[in-house]
Amino acid sequence: MIQDKKHDRWKKKKASIRQKVIGTPERPRFTIYRSAKHIYAQIIDDTNGKTLVSVSTVSKDVREQLKEVKKPIEVCKLIGKAAAKQALEKKIQAVVYDRNGYLYHGRVKAVADGAREGGLKF
Repeated sequence: MIQDKKHDRWKKKKASIRQKVIGTPERPRFTIYRSAKHIYAQIIDDTNGKTLVSVSTVSKDVREQLKEVKKPIEVCKLIGKAAAKQALEKKIQAVVYDRNGYLYHGRVKAVADGAREGGLKF
């Protein structure tokens, strides 16, 4: 019962943010999703409805690097750097950050910091 209310509040926050944050071909939307075990980062062009870059802790190309890292914050930084690397390969330099209704601290902030270190501008 309490979990349902919490989920509903998160959905409302997410919808409110999505009304304001829109990705364009020049400046796509960099969004994250976090679950209890994994974290996912995507770069999306909302005008065309296409996902340009997708990286997560379950991605095959990142999985080998994650074996060396122990702390969740470091894992999230690595995901951000990997997303930035793929974005720069596709000539995406500037993005709009969508925190997806989560508070901007901890793992969510670590993904953003990793993406900035990787060369993305937001």
